[in-house]
Amino acid sequence: MLSVSAWHLVTAPVDLRCGMDRLLLQMQSLLDRPVAEGEAYVVVNRARSRLKVLCVDRHGVWLCARRLHQGHFIWPRVGDTAWTLSAEQWAWLCAGVDWQRLSIAPMAGVRQL
Repeated sequence: MLSVSAWHLVTAPVDLRCGMDRLLLQMQSLLDRPVAEGEAYVVVNRARSRLKVLCVDRHGVWLCARRLHQGHFIWPRVGDTAWTLSAEQWAWLCAGVDWQRLSIAPMAGVRQL
């Protein structure tokens, strides 16, 4: 079973045609550290309609892909190398929801029940 302790969004451009080994090398180069066991590294294509997840566990490497049928993934702007997400934020990102707004206070004039 795949168990992830942290989700890292890599904002630097990455060629999604790459396989496991090349993505693993790119993650280590971009982050300037080895990838950690149990952590997931997520990259998207330029249109933000497809993503790949690279995860290393004690048995090997996982490479997963996801594609949205319409719309795009909400992604941080390029500038930071990587963002770390909670499990809840990751679930919303995979659904195509704006995960960045989950922790923002309610809009003015909106009453909380």
